Amino acid sequence: MKRTPDDENESFDVLAHTDADQNRVTPLLRLPAGAAMAVVEALAGLVRHAHKLESTDPTPPGQLRRAQVFEEGDVYMAEPPFEGYFADRYIMDFYDVRERDICSRMHLHTGLRFVRMMTGPDTTIRVSSMSPLVVAPSPRWEGELRMFVDDLPEVPAPDRRDRYNFIVPPNAWVDMQIPRGVSHQFNAVGPNAVIDSVHPEESIETLREGMSGYRMMAQTIFLAEERSAATTCTTT
Repeated sequence: MKRTPDDENESFDVLAHTDADQNRVTPLLRLPAGAAMAVVEALAGLVRHAHKLESTDPTPPGQLRRAQVFEEGDVYMAEPPFEGYFADRYIMDFYDVRERDICSRMHLHTGLRFVRMMTGPDTTIRVSSMSPLVVAPSPRWEGELRMFVDDLPEVPAPDRRDRYNFIVPPNAWVDMQIPRGVSHQFNAVGPNAVIDSVHPEESIETLREGMSGYRMMAQTIFLAEERSAATTCTTT
């Protein structure tokens, strides 16, 4: 799917892209604020500690660097793939889009994803796609996800594209299944949000596309060249 396998900032024409499938969303749990904060802080702390170690004791050249950076936040590859096991898993500590005044871009991946989004107090995650999101029922979820449609901001005028959104509320766990090549976008509003993400096809893509290094950004294709202001992803 990528023109240049090693490119970490490759973008496609947003007007030419059509999702071949839809993302599936499963709202799982609403937690007490204290319990949610304990989980989020522990996972975010793991990522922050890994990045601190990387800054003081950098990974030698040619070895897998597990503390990496993605557009939505800092990440730590908790379980890398190995020969005969074609999957990896990472934890991401979200940036608060209000602090940087920029939103992450709509993007897609060369391999499918499974993500578990977890929020603590005073924090939401706005999840978006260029195709309608399919929501599965959950026996423990109370209430409905807040869902709405707006204009995708990265589309050059006078054209427009619909952007389908839902809001992960504070103190919640929400799962999302992302098929290969299907657009999606995550933006956290608030300081307490993490993702636990599994990529079942990462090492297959690495071998097939001949990437010279193992970098998570190299499996990403953006649907905009530049990031937009925080106001385009903080409204609900």
